[in-house]
Amino acid sequence: MSPTPASQILEQLNWRYAVKAFDPARKLSPDEWHVLSESLRLSPSSYGLQPWKFLVVQNPALRKQLRTASWNQSQIEDCSHLVVFTTLKKMTPAYIQDFIRATASTRGQKPEDLLGYEKMMITNLTDNGRGDTLQPWTQRQAYIAMGFLMETAALLGVDTCPIEGLDPAKYDEILKLTGTDYATVATVALGHRSAEDGYQRLKKVRFSTSQVIEIR
Repeated sequence: MSPTPASQILEQLNWRYAVKAFDPARKLSPDEWHVLSESLRLSPSSYGLQPWKFLVVQNPALRKQLRTASWNQSQIEDCSHLVVFTTLKKMTPAYIQDFIRATASTRGQKPEDLLGYEKMMITNLTDNGRGDTLQPWTQRQAYIAMGFLMETAALLGVDTCPIEGLDPAKYDEILKLTGTDYATVATVALGHRSAEDGYQRLKKVRFSTSQVIEIR
């Protein structure tokens, strides 16, 4: 595999910004969306458990409702693809056992070969362990996937806007998540910037390397 040139990565990371106005006429190509959706599927997570579900909202009526639950931010309706990040509210032994079976099948092992790993996760993550703090943990996993998606998009030349300014409970209601195993965390709008979005012409403001990175 040939690595992406360092100069190209830095160029695209500097090009990226949180888009305030998308061009609703410009849609992502099927090839672009395939890569972006795979970046979500391939995102890393603690234990590899993937305690999430990504809802791609394309229905205009749903988008309109979600906009009202997102401080009326236009990106919700105008973007090409809207990805809502949801995570598990509770970890169960059954979910962990499903993951163990998938791991064994993928790697040509027997589930019983992974029994120690299974027991460790059940002890640490279910009600017997950190069950009371699980949701904040799963939410942090979602932000790993968000970062993965946004960096992949930047490398593809696709614009994004991460949106936390929303009412999670209202999202759950609109998307019929209330009472299910999953709850809304945040959303990312993807598409292509409008030529009218003045933010694209502003210089990126970041602290210097020495202010944010220390070598010890």
